Amino acid sequence: MSGLEFVTGSLLLVAGAVLVAGAVVYFKISRMGSGEKREFFKQTLKSVFFWLEDRGMIRRYPAFLTDYDEDFPKLRLLEQNYSVVREECLKLLEMKDQLTDVSALGGDYTAGGIHAIHWKSFMFKSGEFIEDNCRLFPKTTEILRQIPGVYTAFFSILDPKQYVTPHFGYYRGFVRHHLGVIVPNDNEDHSCWLRVNSDPADNRVDDKDLVERGEKYYWRNGQGVVFDDTNLHDAKNDSDEVRVVLWLDVRKKFPFYLDWLNRLVLEIAHRDQSVKNIRRNSLIRP
Repeated sequence: MSGLEFVTGSLLLVAGAVLVAGAVVYFKISRMGSGEKREFFKQTLKSVFFWLEDRGMIRRYPAFLTDYDEDFPKLRLLEQNYSVVREECLKLLEMKDQLTDVSALGGDYTAGGIHAIHWKSFMFKSGEFIEDNCRLFPKTTEILRQIPGVYTAFFSILDPKQYVTPHFGYYRGFVRHHLGVIVPNDNEDHSCWLRVNSDPADNRVDDKDLVERGEKYYWRNGQGVVFDDTNLHDAKNDSDEVRVVLWLDVRKKFPFYLDWLNRLVLEIAHRDQSVKNIRRNSLIRP
């Protein structure tokens, strides 16, 4: 057998294996409900990302990253323009009662669980900019438009004495960025915190009690932080005032041969009906 015949035969075997595996997966998915499909893709993609991280093909993020200029330099625009963002956020709080509860954003997709608390939002972008909302706060919107790779952007408004229970995020192809916008007493008493367990072994098992092993971050006014929200995490506002952060989901920086695939998955995800529901339900009519 010549070398060319060997290579051709190997490629045919690989192609055949992929087709068979694809057929099996397709048959399995076709018999699932919508919730089962979402969970299947979530767990499958999570396993793929762990495999890539274990082999050093993509970066594994620490619990918290405050020096993020190499991967996400444009995020510094938010810190540099913090006074502008805060000014518009204060105006937003004057209409707090009109804001959308997080639990109401996407119907069943966001109902219950971690969202069954006093937690409101003002959405700038969910896959695409929500122009009616953006017109209300143009200065913050202008800054957000300058930051590449942003898929979600909103003010997250957590009422006093609220606890966001331990949970895992949905997709490891983006990171989460928080800018402290209104943090009571600038967190001098450490009453407002975010806790992340970034240990890979702990995150491979479905044991939310392991959040106790996590590292805490205390929001500060005008300061940003990046973290991977698919790691087990929880959060709390134990103060007597509202806590507001500007929340962004930003596409991760990947090698070129994986970047296109990540962009494709994110594009498909943000065309899902659940994301369309979020855009529709987040509209504010002053």
